[in-house]
Amino acid sequence: MIPIEISGPEFVIATSAVFIGSALQGAVGFGFALVAAPVLFLVDPMWVPGPIIFSALVLTSLTAIRERDAIDYRGLCWGLAGRLPGTFAGAAFVSAISPEQLATPLGLLVLLAVAISVSTVRFEPGPRTLFGAGVLSGFMGTTSSIGGPPMALVYQHGPGDRLRATLGAYFVAGAVMSLAALAVVGRFGPTEAWLGAALVPGIVLGFTVSNRLKGLVDRGYTRPAVLAVAVAAGLGVIIRQLW
Repeated sequence: MIPIEISGPEFVIATSAVFIGSALQGAVGFGFALVAAPVLFLVDPMWVPGPIIFSALVLTSLTAIRERDAIDYRGLCWGLAGRLPGTFAGAAFVSAISPEQLATPLGLLVLLAVAISVSTVRFEPGPRTLFGAGVLSGFMGTTSSIGGPPMALVYQHGPGDRLRATLGAYFVAGAVMSLAALAVVGRFGPTEAWLGAALVPGIVLGFTVSNRLKGLVDRGYTRPAVLAVAVAAGLGVIIRQLW
């Protein structure tokens, strides 16, 4: 039995959003939720955060496997150590509000994520920095599914393959943590899993396209587009709630 119905236009919009987000994340290393989460929330608040986190498991697994030789395992461990307390804090926050009430916090988190992404501050991937980034990433990832920017900021000055591979592995483990925490507080179950599974075709197609886009990353074209779309979508979520 299908637990919830999705109209044709809604499915097209949702699939398009995850396709673009997957292509960008597959090429840059992050950006999927920055683009997809606000759009999906505008379609229906039920898409965020559980379904999009569930669907992102496919994308992050593909990314980590594709460039697994470049994973920074030491940094990965420190980031995940911070992700755990951040995830618990995020789950507690989500359990206290309804999906509709998540609109303004989600929009603000999107804008915060963009601000972090364009920051000129340089962070070295040491234990303290990675742990702190993991805490913030865990909270943002569990509440809005947008947990990439804090970790991406730490690795943004390193090689592209290391950023993509390490973040891919980090997101796989982090998504499992977030889904488990959301399940405990009653915000992830069969309905959310079905909604997430419906997004998988768009994700796989977007990842396939990203294999051709990786070469453009160093030219600086992709990142500005991600941030511009994220700002517009984040503001759109806030305006919709306040309208």
